[in-house]
Amino acid sequence: MILAGDIGGTSTRLAAFDVQDWRLKLALGEKYSSRAHKGLDEIVGEFLRVHPVKVEHAAFGIAGPVRNGRVEATNLPWVVDAAQLASELVTAKVSLLNDLEANTYGIFELAPKDFAVINAGSPIDGGNIAVMSAGTGLGEAGAAWDGTRFVVFATEGGHTDFAPRDELEIDLLQYMRQRLGGRVSYERVLSGPGLHMIYEFLRDTRRGVEEDWLREEMAQGDPSAMISQHGLDGKSELCVQALDLFVTLYGAEAGNLALKLMATRGVFIGGGIAPKIISKLQGGLFMDAFASKGRFEPLLRSIPVRVLLNDQAALLGAAHYAAVEAGLIRPASVL
Repeated sequence: MILAGDIGGTSTRLAAFDVQDWRLKLALGEKYSSRAHKGLDEIVGEFLRVHPVKVEHAAFGIAGPVRNGRVEATNLPWVVDAAQLASELVTAKVSLLNDLEANTYGIFELAPKDFAVINAGSPIDGGNIAVMSAGTGLGEAGAAWDGTRFVVFATEGGHTDFAPRDELEIDLLQYMRQRLGGRVSYERVLSGPGLHMIYEFLRDTRRGVEEDWLREEMAQGDPSAMISQHGLDGKSELCVQALDLFVTLYGAEAGNLALKLMATRGVFIGGGIAPKIISKLQGGLFMDAFASKGRFEPLLRSIPVRVLLNDQAALLGAAHYAAVEAGLIRPASVL
């Protein structure tokens, strides 16, 4: 039995998988509040008390840089250690992956229905893959073709410096520097909290008016969710402006990643935000910013861009990695 996990700043998913005919088969799964627990070991223990399965291989995707089988979570007060988990699970091997690394492996377990097309493009066999996901934070990863299979690699690209492209974005950077007390990374902009700060920037610099009903509504719920909702339904012009700017910045950084990785096989947009605003992503703003790279625009227009609709991609990716390591399924070679 394979135990796989997708550990995020908001929630943690665990699932047990069997392997039949070289394919993963979900046996059972649970979802937990990450911040309601002291660490991953506590959640794993709770899972196994309820589901006393015999774990033979395990892998967990978690936001943060993995070094020597250990990771300090980026958006959680956790330290996760593979050796400690292995001793508790009494399993042969426990692997820790960056969450976007797991997300990338998960792409190879998905079906066509699990993707929404932003740009059909012309995928090049043997080309690289880029993956980018905005949610609680911002993650970036990739996969390179080595001639026989895709080799997945993690990055911490979401923490690179935010680079404004025009006067509006320069003003946004200055506003965020004042609010944050210094440096602004792309994660500060392209995330749920980032969308809320973009909204506040437009409001506070008098580029839009916050309606009384919206202020009251946001005080009672998730402000970022409200901004997305009313940015889509058009009920608030300020929310429309905020979501449009967010989508433009999302496209610009996705285009940066595509260039850095020469992702001619495709760019995949994951995370919790993209599926909820898919109509806006497909509306043109994203691709215009994605491709607006001077003389490289034709190259970028040719790159396929898709949104991952299956919210279990990272969980499937962790299971895929564990199964490959155990020799139970073949390495990813077809997309």
